[in-house]
Amino acid sequence: MDEPMADAPGAQVRVTFTTTEADLELPESKRQLLVPADIRRYGLSRVLNSESMLDTGSIPFDFLVNGSFLRTSLEDYLTANGLSVETNLSLQYVRSLIPPVYEASFEHDDWVSAVDVLSASSASGRWSGDNFRRGQDRILSASYDGLLRIWNASGQVIATSPSGSHGGHTASIKAAKFLSNTQLASAGMDRTVRVWKHTETDQFSGDLKPTLELYGHTGSIDSLEVDGPSKRILTASADGAIGLWSTSKTSAPEPDASLLPGAHTSKRRKTTTSVTSAQRGPLSLLPIHSAPASAAVFDPRDRTVAYSASQDHTLRTIDLTTATVVSTLTTSHPLLSLTALSRSGSGSVTAPLLAAGTAARHVTLIDPRASAATTSVMTLRGHTNKVVSLSPSPHNEYALVTGSHDGTCRVWDLRSVRPATQEEGGLGSVSEPVYVIERESNSSGKKRPVAGEGCKVFGVVWDGELGILSGGEDKKVQVNVGRGVVGE
Repeated sequence: MDEPMADAPGAQVRVTFTTTEADLELPESKRQLLVPADIRRYGLSRVLNSESMLDTGSIPFDFLVNGSFLRTSLEDYLTANGLSVETNLSLQYVRSLIPPVYEASFEHDDWVSAVDVLSASSASGRWSGDNFRRGQDRILSASYDGLLRIWNASGQVIATSPSGSHGGHTASIKAAKFLSNTQLASAGMDRTVRVWKHTETDQFSGDLKPTLELYGHTGSIDSLEVDGPSKRILTASADGAIGLWSTSKTSAPEPDASLLPGAHTSKRRKTTTSVTSAQRGPLSLLPIHSAPASAAVFDPRDRTVAYSASQDHTLRTIDLTTATVVSTLTTSHPLLSLTALSRSGSGSVTAPLLAAGTAARHVTLIDPRASAATTSVMTLRGHTNKVVSLSPSPHNEYALVTGSHDGTCRVWDLRSVRPATQEEGGLGSVSEPVYVIERESNSSGKKRPVAGEGCKVFGVVWDGELGILSGGEDKKVQVNVGRGVVGE
């Protein structure tokens, strides 16, 4: 057995560089190299970028050793693990996640429950086709004051939705998404889904007009997912049901009359109620959960399949064509949020990896094809309160950002894993956050609130153009953008 490495000036370590990124693969003859023992991540990154290696110039790299990111010098790593300088270390190099730096905050009058982005790289931007012009990025925010706001990237309000008395939501909005550059959908505590038409007269002014009201849920609608090409919406409600809706007035069925406004008021009141947009019902409404349904998402490769999460601890796979539950996986904790992470593979049969935020302060990664006995693929630990929002990275399939009631958003890289400790249950793999995004102080210079005290994060989205946007109890949309690389 090799003796642990002793201090030795000028000591060198033999490393073997590997990667799973085909466009960055080294020739076989260059994969092994002697490097200084005191070299760190930044130095290794410079070695890889050099003319004699990849000749890429300035791509920032991270390095994985046995599943964990290298955060010390090679010398310190060898010493900490009782290894000799003679050890041949295998270093897997991956593109770094760039630190998200605070950019700006947009002020609201009330708590910000949800955020979304329309950009060249967003799904809604792609769905818009040639109608979307690069540089016309827009931010959508939903608030507890019952209003939607559309902003430009400079933080100017382009349009605000009308109030409840003029065709808008009559209670707090909990979810909102762009369908295209001219259409969006929202839902909330008034138990309705509303579809809006968005028009702009110039870069600084526009209009939001309600075009469709969708009725069917009997509880608050806390989550909304959209698919622009098929003109469909998925909802999850506190009534335990998952709803599938059409944004087309002609294809959506008639609503249940008992759920319409004024259905239980006097005849005189009914005759004076003004309807400003068409009223329709769901394509299907599935009461499949025994507790509030917290989220529902489309399969990213097969839009006839959906997944739902609930506080009843279950995650269900739904065949939307037949409106039936295909499978049910039971987890250990109430599930509060859900997103689907695409995985490499050919064909539409490759199931995504599902990330679910829990009431137990962690995120569990689930393979929906797995048996109930092997539900969790990995656990993301680090938050200190409920995890209520998640968004995958637009740049690679290994990263995501989460938002929590602890007042932070956290960025994760799923390539960095370690075995669970006995205190963590001893089963499965664990990943820890790469970066922590806190809420920033406001423009008046007041002290930033302590995480978890008056600054819960309610919604987060990661966009390829505008960065990481989050909204919360501090009445702000906060923008964090990766700019450059932090040195050692």
